[in-house]
Amino acid sequence: MTGTPPRTIRAVDTDRLLMLEEEAARLGFSQRLPADWLREHTEAAAVHYLFPAMEHWLSHRPEVSPQWRCELLLTVRTGEEVLSLLDVLPATFQGLPETLDATAKADIAARMKRLPTVREWAERER
Repeated sequence: MTGTPPRTIRAVDTDRLLMLEEEAARLGFSQRLPADWLREHTEAAAVHYLFPAMEHWLSHRPEVSPQWRCELLLTVRTGEEVLSLLDVLPATFQGLPETLDATAKADIAARMKRLPTVREWAERER
């Protein structure tokens, strides 16, 4: 599988997001958040969104290449939305259900462009 990731957005609940982050950690992906941080800082009942931004290859690790580097819109415990990145295997992403219509995807993509990053949010919260 090579080329451009799909131009779509998938919604995931916090439990599914934790599973994706744990998979990324287990596979040694560089773009991920620690699952413990997510448990502490994300809203448990929230919906989060993944948008594949690029295909990422690790020439020294062909068994986990390619990965799709996704922009991740998180809802944190304060109710704010913040932006992070998450590397996901293409098959894992494709296995997520398609639940959003085009209008919802356009709204989410527009919101992603103006969100603070997790780092910026965490610095404000100190």
